[in-house]
Amino acid sequence: MSKIMSAADAVSLIKDNDTLCIVGFIGSVLPQELTNALEKRFLETGKPRNLTLHFCTGGGDGDKQGENALAHEGLLKRIVGGHFGLVPQLQKMISENKVEGYNLPLGTIGHLYRDIAGGRLGTLTHVGLKTFVDPRLEGGKMNARTVEDLVELVKIGDEERLLYKAQHLDIAFLRATVCDEDGNYTMEKETSALESLALAQAVHNQGGKVIVQAETIVQAGTLDARKVKIPGIFVDAIVQSVPKNHMQTYVGQYNPAFSGECRVPVDSMEPMKLNERKVIARRSAMELIPDAIINLGIGVPEGISNVSNEEGLPGLKLTVEAGGIGGFPSGGNAFGAVTNPDCIIDLPSMFDFYDGGGLDQAFLGLAQCDRFGNINVSKFGPKIAGCGGFINITQNTKHVVYCGSFTAGGLKVAVGDGKLQILQEGKVKKFIQDVEQITFSAAYAKENDQDVMYITERAVFRLIDGVLTLTEIAPGIDLQKDILDQMEFTPAIADDLQLMDERLFKQEKMGLVHS
Repeated sequence: MSKIMSAADAVSLIKDNDTLCIVGFIGSVLPQELTNALEKRFLETGKPRNLTLHFCTGGGDGDKQGENALAHEGLLKRIVGGHFGLVPQLQKMISENKVEGYNLPLGTIGHLYRDIAGGRLGTLTHVGLKTFVDPRLEGGKMNARTVEDLVELVKIGDEERLLYKAQHLDIAFLRATVCDEDGNYTMEKETSALESLALAQAVHNQGGKVIVQAETIVQAGTLDARKVKIPGIFVDAIVQSVPKNHMQTYVGQYNPAFSGECRVPVDSMEPMKLNERKVIARRSAMELIPDAIINLGIGVPEGISNVSNEEGLPGLKLTVEAGGIGGFPSGGNAFGAVTNPDCIIDLPSMFDFYDGGGLDQAFLGLAQCDRFGNINVSKFGPKIAGCGGFINITQNTKHVVYCGSFTAGGLKVAVGDGKLQILQEGKVKKFIQDVEQITFSAAYAKENDQDVMYITERAVFRLIDGVLTLTEIAPGIDLQKDILDQMEFTPAIADDLQLMDERLFKQEKMGLVHS
């Protein structure tokens, strides 16, 4: 029988109560032809029902596209995912207790697919210990409706580990650039292969159905075997996609520099405007280690690359969770894609590198910090952002720097003449008594002798012997009014409290030099 079929026929293979796994990283490698077809089938027939939706990174545009299209009561009964930032419709279903919801570390889900493919009991790892994923805290459960334990604490000798239990996977939605009639496919126009191979093997080995949407379908036996990413023996159905449902990323139909097919000239970056974000980026750049292998988080940490370029520092060796190494990582709805990458590896392999301590430094966002130095970036009231790769990265990198403004929601500052002035304080305090959810455990960091910093525009903290300690304040800032009064707790204060470098607050270049 031919594996080539319509999208409607392909999604008809899905039965009630199946577990559906979807590859995708925001808009990259997202099989939108298939998600759209599944939504259409459900709205027209009411079938299938009570699916479990499983993914590493929520594929969506922050509105209605991608996996957001599946946010219908009756269609889904459970969602297990690594990151929810661009799938607000799924967030809403979980926060309103309409489905069961789990948030597990992104990289660990990728490893779980690989372990399921190998017939193992699950993924045994240290990743997640003492965070909200640890069953002694929340076990990754995101609402009151969610009761089954998917994560178990185990002890091997004197070592604690978490077992992320294997689950039965019935259907995989994947995406190809070119697929032949036998199902062999290439991914040369994609930004990454992500977890495609591990997921295809896992579903196939459990007797499920692997469905692939392809930009182009060609005759069997015409593909270069060296370029084939997924062999046809794993593939059950092939669907021809249309261009609007096969965009390379949500920022454009196709950019060959994202997929490593060519390298484009990169104009010198325009220097950042001197504001609180640049101050934070500058102070963070002062921590850069020459020749370090680095992960930069999305948002404020992205400015470090800009400052490094302006100061003429040696090129950063950057990596991104989706698999890109080198080049210039993108932000926003193209996050995960890299312009001019040196190499693109699959997602489980990237997280082998991260989990094994391969990163020298990580610069990540600062959303909430508590009196212990714990960080929350994953859940804020009804908003479920998800941990993504944050736990994998922060638990396994020796030098971790959290970067963010001291307060949020309307903060206005004046920067210049070597000092900082607060014109309007933000409405939201970030340094609070207890974080809503522990995405980073300071206690775990102390046990593993990690070097942890917290950099804001007006203050710098370090985790010293497990104690959150204020070590620097900005020139022009009043310690009591601008720092201590804006915190819900009183931190330890270093005996040799320093002023932040006044060059951070001047228009001209700092003259940073790394030996």
